[in-house]
Amino acid sequence: MTMTTLRIRRWGTLMLPLFLVAAACNNAGGTGDASGTGDASGGTGDASSGAGASRGSGGPQVVGWQDELTDGEDMLDVATTVAPISSLARGVGGNRIRLRGIVPDATNSHTFEPTASDAQTLAKADLIVVNGLHLEEPTLDLAEASKKADTEIRLLGDATITEDEWLFDFSFPESEGDPNPHLWMNVLYARDYAELMRDWFSEADPDNANYYSANFDALAVRLDDLDQRIREGVQTVPEQNRKLLTYHDSWAYWAREYDFDVIGAVQASDFSDPSPQEVARLIDQIKEEKVPAVFGSEVFPSPVLDQIARESGAELVDALRDDEPPGEQGAPEHTYLGMLQKDMTIMMEALGGSAEAFADMPVADSFAP
Repeated sequence: MTMTTLRIRRWGTLMLPLFLVAAACNNAGGTGDASGTGDASGGTGDASSGAGASRGSGGPQVVGWQDELTDGEDMLDVATTVAPISSLARGVGGNRIRLRGIVPDATNSHTFEPTASDAQTLAKADLIVVNGLHLEEPTLDLAEASKKADTEIRLLGDATITEDEWLFDFSFPESEGDPNPHLWMNVLYARDYAELMRDWFSEADPDNANYYSANFDALAVRLDDLDQRIREGVQTVPEQNRKLLTYHDSWAYWAREYDFDVIGAVQASDFSDPSPQEVARLIDQIKEEKVPAVFGSEVFPSPVLDQIARESGAELVDALRDDEPPGEQGAPEHTYLGMLQKDMTIMMEALGGSAEAFADMPVADSFAP
């Protein structure tokens, strides 16, 4: 797949000078050279503090994506954005990268505005990996203005699908020109994301290319397994129930892959609640199509969705996640795999199917020490 670099964007330009002053004060003279060994046996050091040992020297297993980037020469410094991408990055980079997710878990990534401290992080990164597809425009502006001259900005979504594969829908109308960016909910696209990061990490840090490749291979096995489990789970859902009405419209690419219909989304394109007329239309649609459950989001609590469920007779299931893995940072289930396992368990049972396929699914990180 073609690697896509960043074009300069217009958003947020008025705030950039303030961020850059803070970044400059904390980024004097860093080189970002990533040197190392190349065997896959060693570790890096305690990533929670950002202090890494020389590559290949061994060290404790790290988890999460809240490392402090240092611009040190001992390890690749990687900045990412949303939690699912950060989790996949950790799965590939393992103990050989320092990893910082710019967008906090359970934050609305569509409206997220980066801070001066984020500018400092981006200024220390050797590689910046974002979703793209118009999701993180202010962060991209800041990254372009803050980064070192030789730091690459890579856009996962733009490198995974072409424009003719974009989906426009309820929260992302074609008239506004911004496609639905939630590719990662489709497990096959998440696998593509991980493969791209394997290649990008290896290009930036060739001494550890074998390590990144081995980690990707292990993660790909888990992702392929998840894909098959979803297909098994879907087969247990009655065909007439394979319909989704959600609050946040993040399931379009998942639905296209696994033969579901997204019949509506409550949240409008400007992330406001729908009008009373739109609420009435959704209630009538749920009744007409006999949808057994409507799905809310733990990130976007909505009294309106509660009203829609109550007046339509559908069950309200208010626990799906698209950018917040379960558990705390450091918990074994706090991974992309853990998030999808929980989502699938909730969804299949709510729609009259079985979640048995997900009962024994491994979700913890699988990267080598």
